[in-house]
Amino acid sequence: MEKTDILSLRLSELEEIILAMGEKKFRAKQIYEWLHLKRVSSFSDMTNISSALQTKLSDKFCINCIKIVKKLESTIDNTVKYLYELSDGNHIECVLMDYKHGDSICISTQVGCKMGCKFCASTIAGFKRNLLPSEMLLQIYEAERESGRKISSIVLMGIGEPLDNYDNVMSFLDIISSKEGTNLSLRHLSLSTCGLVDKINELADRHYGLTLSISLHATNNTARSEIMPVNKTYPIETLIDACRKYIDKTGRRISFEYAVIEGVNDGRDSADELIRLLRGINCHVNLIPVNQIKERDYKSNKNSVRNFQLALEKGGLNATVRRTLGSDINAACGQLRREYEI
Repeated sequence: MEKTDILSLRLSELEEIILAMGEKKFRAKQIYEWLHLKRVSSFSDMTNISSALQTKLSDKFCINCIKIVKKLESTIDNTVKYLYELSDGNHIECVLMDYKHGDSICISTQVGCKMGCKFCASTIAGFKRNLLPSEMLLQIYEAERESGRKISSIVLMGIGEPLDNYDNVMSFLDIISSKEGTNLSLRHLSLSTCGLVDKINELADRHYGLTLSISLHATNNTARSEIMPVNKTYPIETLIDACRKYIDKTGRRISFEYAVIEGVNDGRDSADELIRLLRGINCHVNLIPVNQIKERDYKSNKNSVRNFQLALEKGGLNATVRRTLGSDINAACGQLRREYEI
């Protein structure tokens, strides 16, 4: 009989199973705290649980695990990049970053990615599978254990498209924010999507309070479809309409991510078009110098990035240039996994 991944269960789901096993409901909370606060890797470590119940749990459940197979540490800015091996032999990455407001972690939500964005290293090796809630949680738990640093914010912007793994990501959000567990306020979490409109609409109904980041990267359908195939399914007009509805429902400001690519989307005409597109939307524009990867000849020009920012600000948009972290360890997601598996 296949065992249930206990780390992927919400407390309410665990309570139902524990009751069905003939145990008291409070046992579920005890087990949940062992898993998500004390973060044990064995049922035998749960010292306030009887040996008989430990055996029953071991027969029915498994405690998932991941292991670090490579770690890169920046000598510039305290960034740490981890390559993890999952229980089935697949590999994912996460990046631990040091900010003034505290330590932040960028985690993966899939093994590979289906979206096919041309400037992204994560998509080159293709899509393997979705990550389980436990595998998202364990990226955080293992990084905290190994580094000794306390993570205060989370970014779902690593390998994969979070909204393409919708159900597992929603379970992860519920578990990481559970007051009986890590109890992270979702106001300290950012979810990045390339624009799966149907899922953005579903997410809005949940009123999570997280920051929604839209990977825009172009200002019209022709240009965006060229570098982001998802635009052929969800064109810019449909995406922007969903963003407006999201803001209306949640009251939360949206962040638009814009990778500035020299000769592709960094001209004054693109800046003017972006100003018109986002006018009147409660948003912030995060300009990203594009990461160079060997399979593509995309690059950014520092001066054009700065000029693009100034043009947006002059046009009334709140725009900043993302600080480049871990440049000496290729901290952009997808590169380490791809090099390791070649």
